[in-house]
Amino acid sequence: MKRLIPAALLLSSALAIPAFAQGADQGMVDSSGERVNQLIVYGDDPCPKSDGNTITVCARKEEEERFRIPKPFRDNLESPANRSWTDRVKAYETVGSFGTNSCSAVGGGGATGCLSKLIDRAYAEKKNGPDVQFGKLIEEEREKRLSTIDTDAAAEQARVEQIEREYEARLKRERDGVPAATPAPPSN
Repeated sequence: MKRLIPAALLLSSALAIPAFAQGADQGMVDSSGERVNQLIVYGDDPCPKSDGNTITVCARKEEEERFRIPKPFRDNLESPANRSWTDRVKAYETVGSFGTNSCSAVGGGGATGCLSKLIDRAYAEKKNGPDVQFGKLIEEEREKRLSTIDTDAAAEQARVEQIEREYEARLKRERDGVPAATPAPPSN
């Protein structure tokens, strides 16, 4: 039994690595199906341009922040050393929540909800963090892209209609037996 547990852990970690590497290559995909590339640039470094279905957003920080520990980790107010005993005790209370998917030690399957609560809390902290709010930057980039869609679509529609008119005129000339006009030779 003792040999099976390390083998199972090794196998599960080996299966997780390719999935992580694959996600890293493709970038994050948001709920609308667009790929999002989130970068932090320092000083005057350029931000790569968005291309295709990829939205690239850059958060700019000062040059002196490049090799420092990120500000939220320097003065971590949530570290155990900076928390009161009352807050520490409240974190361990499980009053009223028990059973499957409850993340409690009470009831059958109580521990099954802990991972989802941890993930939800991490996303909430990231979204509302004081450092960089990528959600806001992504929305601004999306608004910028959507503002040009109407003009691009109108220009494309005009090009398609012009091509259709030229095609119809050529078909009419061919049906009437009128030879197509030969283009003038280029002048040097």
